[in-house]
Amino acid sequence: MAYLDISQVGISFSRGGRTSEVLRDVNLTVEKGEYVSIIGHSGCGKSTLLNIVAGLLRASTGGILLEGREVNAPGPDRAVVFQNHSLLPWLTVRENVKLAVDKVFRGVKSKAERRDWIDQNLALVNMLQASDKRPSEISGGMKQRVGIARALAMEPKVLLLDEPFGALDALTRAHLQDQVTEIHARLGNTMIMITHDVDEAVLLSDRIVMMTNGPSATIGEILPIAISRPRKRLDLVEDATYVHARAAVLEFLYARHAAPALAA
Repeated sequence: MAYLDISQVGISFSRGGRTSEVLRDVNLTVEKGEYVSIIGHSGCGKSTLLNIVAGLLRASTGGILLEGREVNAPGPDRAVVFQNHSLLPWLTVRENVKLAVDKVFRGVKSKAERRDWIDQNLALVNMLQASDKRPSEISGGMKQRVGIARALAMEPKVLLLDEPFGALDALTRAHLQDQVTEIHARLGNTMIMITHDVDEAVLLSDRIVMMTNGPSATIGEILPIAISRPRKRLDLVEDATYVHARAAVLEFLYARHAAPALAA
């Protein structure tokens, strides 16, 4: 049995008497500890699929099993990191993480254990030194690190990343990509990431799931990334496997499944 099993998932939305099918017959299995990226043009339903896995949306058809249990509502076993860090501005860095930790572990861990657990997760993303600052006092990249720490502190079975680096400058983005790679190597988390960035997908992923265009989008192709870990971005620039994988994704996106606005 697969760790995460997405089976025949489809979803439609109705408004004003009209129904729009966003996803149709999406099938994907993800193994424990795997890093999977989902890539495709805007409007292909990537974030919709992630929200179904998170339990924020109910599929119209099909279903999802996590360790054999149906996913039909949000839960701490699936933590989401959004492009927008979603930190509460009136709380400190520590207090933002504490909200999640108290929600999941109150009654399980003592107050002292919860505090140590918060520190451990802030240290994991190099934010312990800024634990008493408020979001307005730290950079965008630091805010996103806090969001990742908050998600990890819930000890989720699956970490869902919805374009987590999309709003960051290129240098900050590269630093956070490297940090997420190190976290994945250290903790062995199961991660599913939505991205528009081909290089990011190839650098981070074990497999890249390529979506066809909507409406009625589905998985068009799945590309394994046969590059050993740890991966160093400078070493990969001329790596034949990296170059081939990058070209395969670009060919899928821009030759076989061009964005609707660009299609002939």
